[in-house]
Amino acid sequence: MSEQTQYQHGTFCWPELIAHDLDAAKKFYTAFFDWGTNEMPIGEGQVYIMTQIEGKDVGAMYKMMPDQMEQGIPSNWLSYFAVDNVGEVAKKVTELGGTVMHGPADVPEAGRMALCLDPQGAAFALWQAGNHIGARLINQHGTISWNECAVKDRSAGRDYYTKLFGWTSQDQDMGPNGIYTTFLNNGNMTAGLFELTEEMAGIPPHWMIYFAVDDCDAMAEKATSLGASLHVPPTDIPDIGRFSVIEDPQGAVFSIIKINPMPQ
Repeated sequence: MSEQTQYQHGTFCWPELIAHDLDAAKKFYTAFFDWGTNEMPIGEGQVYIMTQIEGKDVGAMYKMMPDQMEQGIPSNWLSYFAVDNVGEVAKKVTELGGTVMHGPADVPEAGRMALCLDPQGAAFALWQAGNHIGARLINQHGTISWNECAVKDRSAGRDYYTKLFGWTSQDQDMGPNGIYTTFLNNGNMTAGLFELTEEMAGIPPHWMIYFAVDDCDAMAEKATSLGASLHVPPTDIPDIGRFSVIEDPQGAVFSIIKINPMPQ
């Protein structure tokens, strides 16, 4: 178990599901990850559901607004990054060519947030912690483990995020899969980025959340038994682990990964 008490600036800290049907989403994910829940009213008949493991918050979900559904926005997972000052980083978002869609705005007592798009259209959020730091558990079954951005122009994406968060980067040639960029935050691997290929035509730029699991194959099978579909069946990543890309019954896409044990 890895329990968090704070997050460094520029670190992925919180996964949030925006669902068309909140009751159906709650049913699927609590069955899939064995999450507990803590439901909090947030006005106008809305409920914000904190997902939990051992009573500790690991993510959240809420119902998409009707006007967003009318626009054809699918259910989706949103990645939050911890920042020291959301106002300053939101300003940089736009200075570097991105867009602030909402905020900065206070979330009473919990913190301060902003919803953003990078210059290529990938959505992400900024989080300045108040009483809520983000996920309290990471890198164990059912919790966040990795975050990965897919863009049409890898070099431009790499330059944008290194300037926005102060990350450094390392590029690795993955052969037929192209070049994979790993972002480092104060020397620690924090996220990845790759370029969408011609075979991925139609897939928009996006951030993908990876949840850690104890058994990738068993969890992929469990997902399909609960009504999900597999975009990528369980597949090995050499020297890293085994992963699968899953679309939940409402169309929100996420990944699961079983990380290889560290060499002794």
